[in-house]
Amino acid sequence: MLFCDTSTLAKYYVSEPESAAVRARLDSEDRVVLSELARAELMGVFHRRVRERSWSRDEFLTVLRQFSTDEARGYWTWILLEGTIVDQVVRVYSTLPADVFLRTADCLHLVSALNQGFSEIHTHDKHQRDGAGALGLTALAIE
Repeated sequence: MLFCDTSTLAKYYVSEPESAAVRARLDSEDRVVLSELARAELMGVFHRRVRERSWSRDEFLTVLRQFSTDEARGYWTWILLEGTIVDQVVRVYSTLPADVFLRTADCLHLVSALNQGFSEIHTHDKHQRDGAGALGLTALAIE
């Protein structure tokens, strides 16, 4: 079982240098856990490919269908963004050292992982990796 963020999940669907390794690793896990924020962010990643003309509309729809099929099959376990998660994010920012750069969406992913008892998060996002340590998480990239 592992926790990953949107940057890792996106590589499962979008062909990038690390995609084969990400697919192999996530497929080998009995459970892949993510913040439900990743669902919305992933749609933004897909739409960006169309907007930037990297994908045709048909390619976009094909990937959306695959994602929907994977969801229906229970490939992904979503952690709901409940009030307790948001409350914890508020607390994190109230004690976070001034020199730590941590975007709100990244903090939501990190707090979701902590809330589920994870000590590691799989991410390919530099800012997420940098912020993870401030919250006591180890950030790993699948390569």
